[in-house]
Amino acid sequence: MQLKAVNFDFAKNFVKDHVLRQALGYLEKNPEVNLPRLFKLTKILAIKKEHKEHIERVAFSYQHNPAIRSYINRLFETTHPNVKRRLIYNWFINAMIFGIPKQAQMSQKHGVNVPNFFLVDPTGACNLACEGCWAGRYAQKNSLSFERLDRLFTEAKELGIYWAVMSGGEPFAYPRLFELIGKHGDMAFMAYTNGTLIDEETAEKIVEAGNLSPAISLEGWQEQTDARRGAGTFEKITKAMDLLREKGAVFGVSITITRDNVMEVTGDNFIDFLIDKGAAYGWLFHYIPIGRNPNPELMVTAEQRAYLAERIPYIRSHKPIMLADFWNDGEMTGGCIAGGRRYFHINAAGDVEPCAFVHFATDNINEKSLIEALRSPLFASFQKRQPFCENHLRPCPLIDNPEALRAIVAESGARPTHPGAGTVLEDPIAGYLDQKANQWGTVADGIREKRRSKQQAQPA
Repeated sequence: MQLKAVNFDFAKNFVKDHVLRQALGYLEKNPEVNLPRLFKLTKILAIKKEHKEHIERVAFSYQHNPAIRSYINRLFETTHPNVKRRLIYNWFINAMIFGIPKQAQMSQKHGVNVPNFFLVDPTGACNLACEGCWAGRYAQKNSLSFERLDRLFTEAKELGIYWAVMSGGEPFAYPRLFELIGKHGDMAFMAYTNGTLIDEETAEKIVEAGNLSPAISLEGWQEQTDARRGAGTFEKITKAMDLLREKGAVFGVSITITRDNVMEVTGDNFIDFLIDKGAAYGWLFHYIPIGRNPNPELMVTAEQRAYLAERIPYIRSHKPIMLADFWNDGEMTGGCIAGGRRYFHINAAGDVEPCAFVHFATDNINEKSLIEALRSPLFASFQKRQPFCENHLRPCPLIDNPEALRAIVAESGARPTHPGAGTVLEDPIAGYLDQKANQWGTVADGIREKRRSKQQAQPA
């Protein structure tokens, strides 16, 4: 009976796979006509109610919002066929349509939450020494073996996880990077990178692999970027963007927002520059005082964060680029996604951390399987407290609810994963974080009430 069920699931997924591949093939020829048909098909195949509703929202936006329609059409018109067949298919079909239901099934089977994706650092080595780097205190000599990474991705797929993000260090400094992603050609990969190692040969390899998207880090225009990353960096990464765009890669940007650059990186001129360069998406990270030479004074103010809470959704709906504000988008994600709820981080030493910015661990991936690591007492302590605040504009246990992180570390017995990681729990930084959390809490609660009042005033 069990064998019949397995065979039935295989046959069912085989048919779905065939139908979706054929649909994507039609989509390449005429996105305007065929994309609405694909939305209808994926809505039928989606299992969870919230995923069906999300597809409905995307379909509505495509039909009624010119910026969204331009963005999606541009992706299909300018992307290399190899990237469309692998990256877009792997992320949209394997990771979302097939992966999410399997994650739910594996969660029930193993009695532990299986997240949607994870962040892993293949190496701690980096060719730059950026001021304030969140990973700047990890040892550069650390590196995960090819064999352990290979097994990690295999274990992930067995749990339904087909999306993995890489950081570091510098992922393109990892010697066997393309061999690794080539071996796991059914997964979608993204790599946070400083972009300086992406030359013509590397850009060609990215398109040839098809399943890797670089997210290039910058801080704004040349003055801001070079001040943090070194003279000449801005010129190198803009050349890298030109190469990736010309070859048809899908790439994005990663921007650390500080109180000094918040207006610059969200201005129309800079956003239009990113679009012209070919960036498809952007990850916005508020500066966090961890890593190399932490400086709390660089954190955005409560007023600036309130501005971002309005400005980023406006850009998303008016410009053909997808931006994600890692902290202010808590309303979209139901609060904090870390601690294995939806994602987690593995550093280059193998330490399994709740988040790229929470440098504590109880487990190491070199000593345990992935499913064993997901049973981490640190993750359990995280998940039983999530969401950390009923106002999802205040999602984070590090900068919005710092008392929660202190309780989690104490309860789980987690250890710092590098020298200085524990300073976020100690004064003076802990006191500063408390002050910032209180200031933002007052503003965020006001925004929430304002939005609620606006929604209640709208006609049904």
